[in-house]
Amino acid sequence: MAMKVLLVINDAPYGSEKAYNALRLAMTLQREYPGVQVRIFLMADAVLCALPNQTTPQGYYNLGRMLESILRKGGEAKVCGTCSEARGIKALSLIEGVEMGTMSQLTHWVVESDKVLTF
Repeated sequence: MAMKVLLVINDAPYGSEKAYNALRLAMTLQREYPGVQVRIFLMADAVLCALPNQTTPQGYYNLGRMLESILRKGGEAKVCGTCSEARGIKALSLIEGVEMGTMSQLTHWVVESDKVLTF
């Protein structure tokens, strides 16, 4: 059975590098350990990472593209519905493949995971 790794991200997509480092780790896990199941749960200001059409300066990392890459390689991602609602983005579209999540779903992922990392 494949190892399951859950990354819980709380920080805004830009400003600090916590979300960036979490997604870099997720991408590296997928590349170096293809059998590892990577799951990402975005909470608090990190829910903004899941908005499509992010435009960043040339040469600057783009968290939307990073998240899309993780999803293309079989990763899963959910955003906290309560956090999204509090920020007024619950009705907005998300990056394809990202789903609205609940605290109950996060709890289930935590219990199922072999490792849980928070950023």
